Amino acid sequence: MNYDEYKELYNSLRTVEDVRKLSGQYDERMLDSLFTQKTSREVKKNFYRVKQNSKRMLKEWTKGKSIMELSGKYRFPPILTAMFIFLEDGASKKEFWSYVNDPDLLESEETAREVREAVENDIVYSPQANIRQKERGLWGEELLHEWLDGQGIGYRTENDLRGIDATKTPDCLLDEPAVYRGHKICWVESKASFGDNTEFRFNSRKQLVPYTQLFGPGLVVYWVGCLDDLECPEGVYVSDISVMDESLEKYGERAGG
Repeated sequence: MNYDEYKELYNSLRTVEDVRKLSGQYDERMLDSLFTQKTSREVKKNFYRVKQNSKRMLKEWTKGKSIMELSGKYRFPPILTAMFIFLEDGASKKEFWSYVNDPDLLESEETAREVREAVENDIVYSPQANIRQKERGLWGEELLHEWLDGQGIGYRTENDLRGIDATKTPDCLLDEPAVYRGHKICWVESKASFGDNTEFRFNSRKQLVPYTQLFGPGLVVYWVGCLDDLECPEGVYVSDISVMDESLEKYGERAGG
């Protein structure tokens, strides 16, 4: 995706309703992933500023404002808004998350209804959101295995690599180097997030560059999409789901060995 289209889309994803409206124009996995990334970044930036209003939020809630109304007022995810209110009211974090997972545990039916509404309208921090995120990750890994298996490329997975002396291991470490678009690669990493500049820099620093230092050059695949012009560190190559139409060559054959 080119940067201008990405920026317009990113800026337009302000609410859950925006995600739903755009679902006919863009892949739902991509929208879900991009909205999650944007929301989590904003939460990280604003968490303590909003938390400072916990007493005020509890007071407003007890006077009749709903959790969803307060979520809109403070521009904060519904479930995290509810968490601030509940913790300020004396609940523990463990108790709060038990209510999120099962609102029927609450004595007040009205409060239970509000919590259900918050869960239904929070596509980032709800239990269902966590399930979708895990499902996206498994979907991406299955695609990666399908791509490599279909070409007869041998590899070891993270589970296979647990015994090796390395603190970081890629999703697939190739048994032998291969050639991708003229470049030697030794590993492939699967990502179910959208590869924008922020995500790619984070992944590069935490995983991809260390992989190159341990195992050599490799490929990262952002299955739900990525920017066209990411600045790649040396030895790191990037693709999206279009990689499924690409073929790898054996490195020895390419090198004439």
